[in-house]
Amino acid sequence: MNRTSTITGKHRSKIGAWQTPSPATIESAETLSWHALGPGDLAVSEWQAAGLELPDLTHIRRYRLGRVREYLRKFDYAGIVLFDPLNVRYATDSTNMQVWVMHNAARYVFVPTEGPVVLFDDPDTKFLNDHSEVIDEVRTATCWYYFSAGNRYQELAERWAAEIADLVRQHGGGNMRLALDRCNHEGLQALNSHGIELFNGEELMELARSIKCEEELKAMRCSIHACEQSIQVMRQHLAPGVSEQRLWSYLHAENIARGGEWIETRLLASGPRCNPWYQECSSRMIEAGDFVAFDTDLIGSYGLCVDISRTWICGGVTPTAAQREIYDMAYEQIQRNTAWLKPGLTFKELTYDSFQYDPNEFRHYSCLYHGVGLCDEYPSIYFPSAWESTAYEGVLEPGMVICVESYIGRRSGGPGVKLEEQVLITDTGHELLSNYPIKEILTN
Repeated sequence: MNRTSTITGKHRSKIGAWQTPSPATIESAETLSWHALGPGDLAVSEWQAAGLELPDLTHIRRYRLGRVREYLRKFDYAGIVLFDPLNVRYATDSTNMQVWVMHNAARYVFVPTEGPVVLFDDPDTKFLNDHSEVIDEVRTATCWYYFSAGNRYQELAERWAAEIADLVRQHGGGNMRLALDRCNHEGLQALNSHGIELFNGEELMELARSIKCEEELKAMRCSIHACEQSIQVMRQHLAPGVSEQRLWSYLHAENIARGGEWIETRLLASGPRCNPWYQECSSRMIEAGDFVAFDTDLIGSYGLCVDISRTWICGGVTPTAAQREIYDMAYEQIQRNTAWLKPGLTFKELTYDSFQYDPNEFRHYSCLYHGVGLCDEYPSIYFPSAWESTAYEGVLEPGMVICVESYIGRRSGGPGVKLEEQVLITDTGHELLSNYPIKEILTN
């Protein structure tokens, strides 16, 4: 086995994740890690001005690892191996080129139900993990995806499996039941050859991630605020003659300037491209009187997703009767489908009893509600037409964060409107987390 380091508490950075260190404290790559440096003065000053409380990241890390282990015990697994970078982030608060490793299985983590958390990464990047006290050991990853391994992928998959199986035997207490969130079949076969019984780790992680602690919610409020500040910059650049792509670029730039990470989609459309929905931003020049609809879909500060939608009208033009009608309909759906949210509502009730329009006349979004955390997450609440074929049962619980969706556009054509709010399920009802104005066109 190739082990690069064992991390101990005394080697960890003492800089809070929202603090900028003074020159005197900058001593090593560990203190220069972006996790140690934090989101930066722009974001932090805006949060302080807004009266937002900064999160305790140590508490978040420990809570999240505790949630993973809680579900490992519920499912009676010896541990879990995570490749999905969002799951690795959840379990360890460790990142390394997140988008790149989504399609290159270059880093992974073994989380035992009992025992040390072992992260596998590039041997030269162990310093990226020194901020996280929940990682006990860092080893060199065995990479067996084809780009890295070529025609030796089978050999390397077997080497990878032998090391994982050894960890299961060391820390499983005789339990050989292991969860995996994603893995090619060569790895599955190799693990099976070591007597490992394999299970769906994606299920476990989605359930673990679905309930947020108060410190996560503090981080999410900060991330939402940073996103909404970024939206406002984009709004200031909306004028006739700007292209959809140029307008969208302002959101991306401002998100990064506030410690955000990436934008998952390019969902911004204008004028005739708003109906049907799902057009990604293009080189089209926006004209006066156009609707401009967008869905943020961004991974923002602290790695948390902000998923809200708004529809504007370009150029301060009075909306047409058709534009106002469609906007009023989408606004009513958002308001009504938010107002009744509370713990205890079943997914089936959300599907059948939420406010909806005739699908034969109006196009709608792909779902009514969905969870959100490090990205769009469990659950997804479908329309009645999908209940028998796709939907599943469940219950809203306190600590879930839910996005309320609305898209309305006539099937015969004309304007389309996309609106979306991010909402916390509380002990007694709900709290609207997104605050960016949504009634703009109704007051023109």
